[in-house]
Amino acid sequence: MTIATILAGKGADVVTITADTSVQDALNVLAVRRIGAVPVMEGDRVVGIFSERDVIQCLAERGAEGLGRAVAEAMTAPVISVGRDEAALGALSLMTRRRVRHLPVVEGDRLIGFVSIGDLVKYRIDKIEADAEAMRSYIQAV
Repeated sequence: MTIATILAGKGADVVTITADTSVQDALNVLAVRRIGAVPVMEGDRVVGIFSERDVIQCLAERGAEGLGRAVAEAMTAPVISVGRDEAALGALSLMTRRRVRHLPVVEGDRLIGFVSIGDLVKYRIDKIEADAEAMRSYIQAV
């Protein structure tokens, strides 16, 4: 299974922000959309990821004053990304090794999707359950 398969199941609509967005406004996007991270864009190019972890780090370092800073000062960069043809298990392994929970899916420099560790685990579990059901059906038919 590839990242393209996962994107096909969840859609490729991605909420993004720009590097000059304030940390407070970015935090509001995360809260309203009930998401854990958002790609930070400069034109069509992903220049960073802003996540819940970045909010915590910003507040720990700067206190409430950090909420008025630009996301560019708090985001995680450079970006770790994957392509649409990457195997889902490879992406899951990359997330584990790099200790990240979200990956932009890029083609060239263009953002085409965004996957979370939850997306990858869900599809992996669905595949395992489908395989188990197929095996049960086979055994019962014999």
